[in-house]
Amino acid sequence: MPSVPETRASLILRLPDAEDVEAWDEFVEIYQPFLYRMARRQGFQDADAHELVQEVLAAVARAVDRWVPDRSRGRFRDWLFRIARNFMINFLSRPKHRSLGTGDSNIARLLEQQCDPTSEPSQEFELEYRREIFRQAAMRVQSMVNENTWQAFWQSSVLDRPIAEVAAELNISRGSVYIARSRVMSRLREQVQCFETH
Repeated sequence: MPSVPETRASLILRLPDAEDVEAWDEFVEIYQPFLYRMARRQGFQDADAHELVQEVLAAVARAVDRWVPDRSRGRFRDWLFRIARNFMINFLSRPKHRSLGTGDSNIARLLEQQCDPTSEPSQEFELEYRREIFRQAAMRVQSMVNENTWQAFWQSSVLDRPIAEVAAELNISRGSVYIARSRVMSRLREQVQCFETH
């Protein structure tokens, strides 16, 4: 699968409109699961990871109107990663009784800080982003094709089982497995493009 390009610009441009429920639903559908998994990988407990995700999404909602595409400052998801990373640091260092969402200008300063895209946390964030885009695309494509087609693709491409073995198990020809793989991959690419900009 080709590398995942930027978050779709049209979606980002719609986010400053708090009334655009469809844009926010799509944004949350993409980012909430992988922010949660990222927090869990950093050692957060379940409840803390959920709380952190809500804090990050709330910070994005408050600050997204100030995000401006600028190559020197990085991509949208680099900006989002800075927010997530800073909130993780703040979350871990704050006293248990103090609320994270203080609204002070230090939060705005933290959101403006640069993030090294080659750092290990940035690389993890990027990998988790790619995984989430694949998950979202796969769920959509699976609902578009019949079960045999999906299984032929999944078993041979994702689980890397031999074509002949998959064909025998599904009671289809080897050629049908290749055709299923091709069709599903094509649809996956289309769905990934739906999440991304061209």
